[in-house]
Amino acid sequence: MRDPGGLWSDLTDLVLPVGCAGCGSASAGLRQGFCAVCVGELEALRPAPTRPDPSPPGLPPCVALGPYGGALRGGLLAYKDGGRHGLARPLGALLAEVVAAAVGSPGPVTLVAVPDTARAARSRYGDHLDRLVRPAATRLRAAGWPVRVLRPLRALPRLDSVGLDSAGRAAAAEATFRLRRLVTGARAPVGAVVLLDDIVTTGATLAAVSRILRGVGMTPKAAAVLAATQKRRRR
Repeated sequence: MRDPGGLWSDLTDLVLPVGCAGCGSASAGLRQGFCAVCVGELEALRPAPTRPDPSPPGLPPCVALGPYGGALRGGLLAYKDGGRHGLARPLGALLAEVVAAAVGSPGPVTLVAVPDTARAARSRYGDHLDRLVRPAATRLRAAGWPVRVLRPLRALPRLDSVGLDSAGRAAAAEATFRLRRLVTGARAPVGAVVLLDDIVTTGATLAAVSRILRGVGMTPKAAAVLAATQKRRRR
């Protein structure tokens, strides 16, 4: 789905100078928050299947743009915790690439983002994934994909999962989410349902959301994420 230069060609920062979101360098030629080196690093990433080990029950096939490191990690941290909301545009466009890879052939798709809790949304001045969905949907539509965005879930305050086993983490994750209402009629999902998140670690959250949606006939075809954490090998 990529077109040469299309993702970054018009992304020159015209605001007060800030460091590169990817590496922190004080570059003079940032392209929507990233220096040329980090742009090259991000452009080189290609979506690929990923799977936590162990994998929680109910986790759909998961595709990530790349590992949680380097420019991708820096950009996500700057966007989520550094208040750099302008990064939603390039990160959302990259997320669209992951959706396209997860679904395969172009066709109707329904995007469902994992919602932020009210507390997290307040601390970030808005739901960070909701901001990513808009540019992702725009890019997919520009490439000819019929896209519908649904928000069928709300997030309750998260339960503390420290010390829980895998079954306990799964139960805690599922207890975090509630259906807003049954999706029917004009707001029914169209085509492939794709879950969206920024990072996958254990997969418990995506699996919990998938199980809830499956219960109301919205079985996700795949989950698309920007980054996948890498399990450290014990020496």
